[in-house]
Amino acid sequence: MALNVLSTSACAKTVIPEPNRRSANYHPSVWGDKFLAYDGSNHGKHDTDTLEQLQKLKEEIKKMFVQAGEEPKQLINLKLRLGISYHFEAEIDQAMLQHMSDIYHEFCGSNDVDDLYDVALCFRLLRQAGHKVSSNVFRKYMDDNGKFIKCLLQDTRGLLSLYEATHFRVHEEEILEDALQFTVFHLENLKSQLSSPLAVEISHALKCPLRKNLNRLGVRQYIAAQERNESHNKDLLKFAKLDFNQLQKMYQQEIGQITRWWKDLNFVEKLPFARDRVVECYFWILGVYFEPQYCIARRFLTKVIVLASVVDDIYDLYGTFEELLLFTDAIERWDTNALDLLPDYMKVCYQALLNTYSEMEKVLEEEAGRPSYRVEEAKNSFTRLAKAYLHEAKWFKESYFPTTEEYMNLALLSSGYGMMATNSFVGMGDEATREAFQWVSNGPLIVRASSLIARLCDDMTGHEFEQEKGDIPSAVECYMKQHGATKHEAYSELQKRVTNAWKDINQECLRPTHIPLSLLARIDNLTRAIYILYDGDDGYTHSSTRTKDHITSVLVDPVPL
Repeated sequence: MALNVLSTSACAKTVIPEPNRRSANYHPSVWGDKFLAYDGSNHGKHDTDTLEQLQKLKEEIKKMFVQAGEEPKQLINLKLRLGISYHFEAEIDQAMLQHMSDIYHEFCGSNDVDDLYDVALCFRLLRQAGHKVSSNVFRKYMDDNGKFIKCLLQDTRGLLSLYEATHFRVHEEEILEDALQFTVFHLENLKSQLSSPLAVEISHALKCPLRKNLNRLGVRQYIAAQERNESHNKDLLKFAKLDFNQLQKMYQQEIGQITRWWKDLNFVEKLPFARDRVVECYFWILGVYFEPQYCIARRFLTKVIVLASVVDDIYDLYGTFEELLLFTDAIERWDTNALDLLPDYMKVCYQALLNTYSEMEKVLEEEAGRPSYRVEEAKNSFTRLAKAYLHEAKWFKESYFPTTEEYMNLALLSSGYGMMATNSFVGMGDEATREAFQWVSNGPLIVRASSLIARLCDDMTGHEFEQEKGDIPSAVECYMKQHGATKHEAYSELQKRVTNAWKDINQECLRPTHIPLSLLARIDNLTRAIYILYDGDDGYTHSSTRTKDHITSVLVDPVPL
């Protein structure tokens, strides 16, 4: 065992044994220095030509809205699915206001049951845009016994459209609950009887509905699906491909710069117990904002989540309780003078924290002229996270076994999603007002729901690994002990809570909203990201398989033109 030797006098020395520190034996980064190669040197004439092509195609696509007239839903859907709707926000908003609501009300007054695909599509697009439209329109597809009529089984595209619409349901929408069960059962049976590409689309949807997918992942999948569709719109598809690849180059430059920052910190050698997941963190935050105008926000939030991951491992694994008390006090102070009180390994992380927030404050002042309260609120949220981590460390030290509700009250804080939600506003535009920061910092329903999904998805996929490395009980263990339940019963109950939390988020994103939808979208997207990363396993900690494939498709391999 290594020893620390401290001189207490010229004649005597006290030998203090090194604390017994835990290790989770996390696998090293699967990326190495790969993204350091993206230094921007490959951007030249090809990009200029691409931008010219994109601009010409963009003008042609704008004309499509005029041609679509009073039936814009298919065009809007294609733009959303192909990831290019951010280019046409004004046209889409106008079409929604002028035509989509009228179309939907016509559906509500019609008894035609041959239009399931269009009705469900219109419902989904309106709900997706935050419009409160009634789900009662789907009652015309039910018989006198409240069951969906059998002839719908002949309309596979309609069933798939209805399935996607059900994921925008809120509380007390029993008709959509029934529709979800109905469509899942029959789509599962139908997919093996169908030929590609519809069978592939159904398989993707059943595994990950549009409501829960990340923009770039879904776009990559849909581009491939459209190529298999012989009747696809060539201009839209070409525009989507060029745009995907153009954005990918921008992301590569960003992750190259962040990887350089991470390598210069040298945490891999200085803090070898911590997870080396900088690329995975960037992918996570890319799910929060993919649009090019949010590059400042994306870089800042990526650095924050990288450091939060290291801080988590310090509290969870490496630090002694006495050291964690000092670390928490330092994070509360946000002061370089606190460095002298910390062990060397903590100094490295703490200095990086101070620098990251200080740099962001300068960026906001110099590039955007935005007030510093944004960074102050962000720091305060990180302090709350550190205090939650310390509370969990206290439970671990005392071998305390909380009740389910005790655990959840703390776990909603320690999930980190309250901190992430607040920090996600820092690099946003002028809509991120002081009022918006006060709102998000007070833990509104949408943040609590997102935090619950983050915590329970993590717990249900990673609790066995966490228990092996010696952690506090997760929600699964707490529920099993408190209720004398099996693991399967615990999963079932916790999954119900996750399902209800999604309904809360759907409800909070319906107009009129207290906070701009552009800000609510960050919290919504954070939730989507955790769903993808923790779908079936902990794809963040154990990132060498499924997550690696996701990152490759979004950040490495361009779409073939």
